[in-house]
Amino acid sequence: MAVVELDADLAALFDEPGGESLPAYERVKRLVSAQIRSGRWSEGDQLPSENQFVNALGLSRMTINRALRELTGEGLIVRMMGVGTFVAGTKAPSPLFEVKNIADEIQQRGHRHRTEVVLVREEKATTASAPLSDAVGVATVFHSVLVHFEDETPIQVEDRFVNPAEAPDYLAQDFTELTPNDYLSRVAPLVRGEHVVEAVLASPEECRLLQIERSEPCLLIRRRTWSEHGLVSVARLIHPGSRNRLEGSFTR
Repeated sequence: MAVVELDADLAALFDEPGGESLPAYERVKRLVSAQIRSGRWSEGDQLPSENQFVNALGLSRMTINRALRELTGEGLIVRMMGVGTFVAGTKAPSPLFEVKNIADEIQQRGHRHRTEVVLVREEKATTASAPLSDAVGVATVFHSVLVHFEDETPIQVEDRFVNPAEAPDYLAQDFTELTPNDYLSRVAPLVRGEHVVEAVLASPEECRLLQIERSEPCLLIRRRTWSEHGLVSVARLIHPGSRNRLEGSFTR
């Protein structure tokens, strides 16, 4: 990874002929996009800070912020709170019609998976867990919140409620060594699944865990899975839109 610099020659490109009719933020976007698409700025390179863009180009911070925010939405760059702004890699594909182990997906792409455990505990049923607790008629549920990383980039927050009757030893598992998907597929093999996909803004806590800004669009997958005995778990999977895409295939 390199830290790119806004040298005089690069800053001069901002004023190149043909761009005078474009708004300033669009010209900034065009400047950054050209460096990325030409290969001068490579995947993982750290971009200059907003202040460096302001000083080099003589523009307002609001203009620079808008340009970088829109480039993030377009998937060209990734902004990580407290860390910096980086040239994005190819978006990680997630299966739309299948329930796959995220660790396997990441490893198949040649990258390293790791998990940070936020919480794993037993809880009384609440409104948040109602899709599970009401369906199976239980007063307490198992609750886990994990963050999945691809190399050093957080790509998913997994917020899951589990039916204790289907996975009684769930709380005893080390989810830094195996994923909930891996464990549940062993003790309560999947016979049916349901996905609902939405475009959302993550909660402040999810933004902190994913190291993204509040304004970044995210993909939300609401997933329910059943074994032959009944509903096993209800999960809420949040992915930053700039780091993931959903894909699937079907036949008629």
